[in-house]
Amino acid sequence: MTVSRLTIVADENIPALESLFRGFGTLRTCAGRSMSTADLQDADVLLVRSVTQVDQALLAGTPVRFVGTATIGTDHIDQAWLQQQGIGFSSAPGCNADSVVEYVLSSLLQLAAAQSFDLFDKVVGIVGVGNVGGRLQQRLQALGIRVCLCDPPRQNAEGGDFMVLDEVLAQADILALHTPLTRSGAWPTHHLLNRDNLPKLKQGAILLNAGRGPVIDNQALLDVSRQRPDLMLIMDVWEHEPAVDPQLAARCDIATPHIAGYSLDGKIRGTWMLYQALCRHLGQAVEIELEQVLPPSTVCALTLADANDLLTPARLVYDPYRDDRALRSVLHLADTEQRLAFDRLRREYPERREYSTLEVQVQADGAVDRLRALGFRCHPQAKGREVADD
Repeated sequence: MTVSRLTIVADENIPALESLFRGFGTLRTCAGRSMSTADLQDADVLLVRSVTQVDQALLAGTPVRFVGTATIGTDHIDQAWLQQQGIGFSSAPGCNADSVVEYVLSSLLQLAAAQSFDLFDKVVGIVGVGNVGGRLQQRLQALGIRVCLCDPPRQNAEGGDFMVLDEVLAQADILALHTPLTRSGAWPTHHLLNRDNLPKLKQGAILLNAGRGPVIDNQALLDVSRQRPDLMLIMDVWEHEPAVDPQLAARCDIATPHIAGYSLDGKIRGTWMLYQALCRHLGQAVEIELEQVLPPSTVCALTLADANDLLTPARLVYDPYRDDRALRSVLHLADTEQRLAFDRLRREYPERREYSTLEVQVQADGAVDRLRALGFRCHPQAKGREVADD
């Protein structure tokens, strides 16, 4: 491919495209969910998100020689076919992992306040300990929260203190799912939670899915939740997206439209990782750094009066109930309209930043460690001053 003559076709909802890719040639955007072969007749490069299925049906007969997905997951990409055709490929592993982790932490802090329980007394089971699950593990352990882990591929490769799923179900007060979606292989995760094992959740357990919707049999979850009103549900992903079962959503404590990874930082980081990958593919130097395309945060500092108040800074950066209200407001619509509304909530998602963009100042030294463990920039407030120096 000649750099000056590249034609790049990209999902219109990928941010920072102009800043990162305009130097390669012609950039054209279109709706990712309705992208077709006709859109790619002159395309050298295709950049997508998870809503576009990239396979032979889409690419056969097109000049596309490089595909990038600005996502962690790759189950929407037929990588074997791309390899057979000699088409370059890159994903963005870890790009929005911190965003998903902070969705989990914010949701749990909110639910703990609403239900009056102490998050630090809970055992958190993490199923799938990759980019997201591993970072969640690190933050929870830094906070002093006990975790138990299930990841058969990692266990087979590394050994270590992993558990089988039934053991995690027996111990976890909170179960967080962060697996890829697989239907075969060493660890098929499609309907990993189903009618047989969902009833094994502990009394009063919290089930949180911010990974892939079909990892849980949603109909089975609805049936079990009707029989187990003690269960609490936090659902960001749904088995039949963009359709959401209103009955299941009604049983959720927090229900959101697949936006856990939608921090602005994470999305732009994903685009930048594709920019790096395309530069490598073309054998040219990376000339743009991530910091050059990340905008400053609207709120960058907070002085915290109560050193034990972790919810206030978390909620200031991200309030999951905002997204919960937005999703519930469209669930009364007829099926087609609801699907369109689900996509619109994602397409028009308001700006959201990550914890690291907020500096928190506190008077008590002991609170600094917890706030830093959560992911905030933090130091004790200087005596006699309202704002400490950087």
